[in-house]
Amino acid sequence: MDEKAPSGRLPERDRPWVMRTYAGHSSAAATNALFRRNLAKGQTGLSVAFDLPTQTGYDPDHELASGEVGRVGVPVAHLGDMRALFDGLPLADMNTSMTINAPAMWLLALYGTVGLEQNAELARCSGTTQNDIIKEYLSRGTYIFPPAASLRLTADVVAYTLREMPRWNPVNICSYHLQEAGATPVQEVGFALATAVAVLDAVRDSGQVPAERMGDVVQRISFFVNAGVRFVEEIAKMRAFGVLWDRITRDRYGVTEAKQRRFRYGVQVNSLGLTEAQPENNIQRIVLEMLGVTLSRDARARAVQLPAWNEALGLPRPWDQQWSLRMQQVLAYESDLLEYPDLFAGSHVMTALVDEIVTGARVELDKVLELGGVVAAVETGYLKSALVASLAERRRRMESGADVVVGVNRFVETEPSPLTAAGAEAVEQVDPAVEAAAADGVRRWRADRDGAAVDAALARLRADAATTANLMPATLECVRAGVTTGEWAGALRQVFGEYRAPTGLAGGAGSGGDPGIAAVRERVTATARELGSGRLRLLVGKPGLDGHSNGAEQIAVRARDAGFEVVYQGIRLTAGQIVAAAVEEDVDLVGLSVLSGSHLAAVPAVLDGLRAAGRADLPVVVGGIIPAGDADTLRAAGVARVFTPKDFALTGIIDDLVTVIRRANDLP
Repeated sequence: MDEKAPSGRLPERDRPWVMRTYAGHSSAAATNALFRRNLAKGQTGLSVAFDLPTQTGYDPDHELASGEVGRVGVPVAHLGDMRALFDGLPLADMNTSMTINAPAMWLLALYGTVGLEQNAELARCSGTTQNDIIKEYLSRGTYIFPPAASLRLTADVVAYTLREMPRWNPVNICSYHLQEAGATPVQEVGFALATAVAVLDAVRDSGQVPAERMGDVVQRISFFVNAGVRFVEEIAKMRAFGVLWDRITRDRYGVTEAKQRRFRYGVQVNSLGLTEAQPENNIQRIVLEMLGVTLSRDARARAVQLPAWNEALGLPRPWDQQWSLRMQQVLAYESDLLEYPDLFAGSHVMTALVDEIVTGARVELDKVLELGGVVAAVETGYLKSALVASLAERRRRMESGADVVVGVNRFVETEPSPLTAAGAEAVEQVDPAVEAAAADGVRRWRADRDGAAVDAALARLRADAATTANLMPATLECVRAGVTTGEWAGALRQVFGEYRAPTGLAGGAGSGGDPGIAAVRERVTATARELGSGRLRLLVGKPGLDGHSNGAEQIAVRARDAGFEVVYQGIRLTAGQIVAAAVEEDVDLVGLSVLSGSHLAAVPAVLDGLRAAGRADLPVVVGGIIPAGDADTLRAAGVARVFTPKDFALTGIIDDLVTVIRRANDLP
């Protein structure tokens, strides 16, 4: 029990949580300047966003990196980039979160090397590498290696930090993207805890950590969660997380100290729930979502980062990030929230809701464990299918109006928003020259280093990967030799292989009770008959490195329900692969999904490829976070339709696809 002042307040005000903004773009130097500005405004921790080539283990001059460099984060291709990223920032005195998963070991090695160059004691460095690869197979798509090899890398990082960086959180179990992919609160808790169990089992079974130190491992495992707008339910979810984590770590791993079993988490509130329509409404959504992880003192987040109001429109500007930081500061410093003990202790409503989530999540966790654990549940497609089905049900509720989204499916009448009156200026613009500069930079880096040292370091990395040795020493040798991100990942690809995760479409059923689907199905059948084909064929393509596949999968599910034959090969395809599939499968329409902002590079590459293959007649549509000006450019280049987040009615989109096919074939 907390000692309370006579008024019921705490005797001393709580310290605020760590306040971050998720930041990174264009180049290491530009991001360093952004970090400095944000810290000067009162931000108390860094949260580094890396671009997609870095996240997926490619250098800026790789074919798959085209159009993606510096878009959704900062490119870090080698030690020189990491030096520039943290230039003048004292790493030993800062709390740094790095959202990096498949190459987490590599980025941590770069970070630690820069820290040592600053004469920082690694034992004093505090921060987090996300390093949760499982959710990448399920929702975000920035995986590289198969699940078992990825867990091996995670376990190696945990063992290394336990020895060398005891204040570092080596893994941040991330349920954030599970919610974006459709997870209910029960699924989010159950599936995230299944991932945590897999990580802890891998560490325990690796033989690198003595049994008596498992409590120290547990104490450094953190979580990264999503908070939606249903903030009462989100409070209950976080309390349920804490209850189950305490039980699992006590009963499965024998951790006896309550302090070590405490559930520790950071949060970014739900970016996917932000809307392109009436974007000013996103401000109140962000505030409500922040309350879900701060109101309950017993389940309060250790660190909070908020999205910006315009993330459904494009890349936020520094001013937009400042607005989100100020929201946190107003709550922490102007309100009286931190002066009181837990506001929900003894609440019958909250207790019942927590118990309901705990019971359901335990069922989900046990189901995954019965399948053989989270790796087996990924490889069989069970988890992905469950998420696709849940997201389809969520979409059905929104389309039917059962779930209200203000400004989207209700209260749509609106005045013009002054926030977006500036058009494209309402979001950050990435200079196209950034990519060329990064590609030139990595080529110069390769030319200036000791080639023999690089070859020796990569040879050691491959040799160690073929054994059970901890890969951190070989990785650190690669850093010092000047190996690049793409070379490090490429060496491990040679040993571990690459992986294509299940799409989950087999378990998806999206139309539900939509009364409009029957009419669209009739149009699909009639159009196929008029074209003399058995069924209309739709290719859904994800060009480039954008792994956010939720929207593409929902379109694929709904199109299939409407009678289309759907060709969907998953994420991370080159333009050439998409064109080849379109020609070989003789499809009637190509639909491209791009959410990373690389549409002006990725889409024309596919159009050019189709023309070169003699299929300039094949219609192409595009969906993604695409500003109005860019949409005009794409249409001028030959795209038949451009869909953005405001186009939420999936059956209506499928009906538009039929219209596109009919017009392309001169049908009335």
